[in-house]
Amino acid sequence: MAEVANKAVSKESLWYVDNYIVLIDYYDRTISRIAARCIRMGNIAMEEYPFYPYILDILEEICDTGNYVLEHQELYPYVEKRIAGGIEALRKNLSLYQQELTNNQTPEMLRTDPNEAKKLNEVMSNFDKATDPTVGAGMNIDDLMNKLMAENAAETGNEAADTQK
Repeated sequence: MAEVANKAVSKESLWYVDNYIVLIDYYDRTISRIAARCIRMGNIAMEEYPFYPYILDILEEICDTGNYVLEHQELYPYVEKRIAGGIEALRKNLSLYQQELTNNQTPEMLRTDPNEAKKLNEVMSNFDKATDPTVGAGMNIDDLMNKLMAENAAETGNEAADTQK
């Protein structure tokens, strides 16, 4: 612990603590504003709001920023001073934000994160095919997953080829 206390904290690292706090407030205000907008648009579901992916972008940034803070223990004393409940509150709230992001990710977001595709593949390998909701819809769940994985591999390969040019 003394090593953590002696480690210098840069302005750039402190920015992550402040940015996390600002993003949380911004997310709450954005959700309130979009909820009101959805009501004015005929009481549509928030997921039907045309700019709903922006909410996911904010959640993703919150998660990235919060994870950075958790990975840098030298920031913990600042977290204790700036966030009510300290590091444990940050962990708990970050877990909730990560769950919210995971529950609402789009297929495009999954394709950009190879770990998410692996997790999804693991879940699908345990899927009970007897209760497959896609049966009779033209493509079963295995075919769909194979297609999505092939598209993901093709896009990843194209991105790798583009970066080598």
